[in-house]
Amino acid sequence: MNQQKYIQDIKEIREMMNRSGRFISLSGISGVVAGIIALVSAFLAYHYIYLYDDYYSFNMVYLSPESIRDIFLLALITLVLSVGSVIILTHQTRKKKGQHLLNKHAKRVLINLSIPLFTGGLLCIILIFNGFIGVVAPLTLIFYGLALVNASNYTLDDIRSLGIIEIILGLSGLYFISYGLIFWAVGFGLVHIVYGLVMRLKYVS
Repeated sequence: MNQQKYIQDIKEIREMMNRSGRFISLSGISGVVAGIIALVSAFLAYHYIYLYDDYYSFNMVYLSPESIRDIFLLALITLVLSVGSVIILTHQTRKKKGQHLLNKHAKRVLINLSIPLFTGGLLCIILIFNGFIGVVAPLTLIFYGLALVNASNYTLDDIRSLGIIEIILGLSGLYFISYGLIFWAVGFGLVHIVYGLVMRLKYVS
């Protein structure tokens, strides 16, 4: 009996040490908000993109400077709103716990997120300017998934599962190239909403 209690105590100590070395104060609601923003963005992009018959093909497509500007503007607004909501809501969660937003664990997460995200972002910009529009949406899912998996060692284990789901959706979007935007909406929209609700219930964020 004492031996079992000893083993259980060791497990609890290990779990506490593991959690203390990770950034775990994520807001589940921020995932829901980011997902809703992504769905609205996908809806707007869907109606905008369909002005171009060949958008969903792998072939090179000519886009006017005005079209490229509008695509970047929509992407930038989506990014700012999504990241902003995550930062604000996560800051509120950590503030309730008396924790700073940018501690050493949060910085590790940001560094490990940034490398794949910046790489994928630059690649997508290059592809857009060279006319390979159809592959951009699936690639953003893949690099986002890789970023989550890369950062999962320093945050919740659930982040790794989310990353794997995003990668699978991205690869599926590349294979079914005509449905790339739909996979994007599912990955960044619906999956984030479901993930956020699960995190909300699981961790009571």
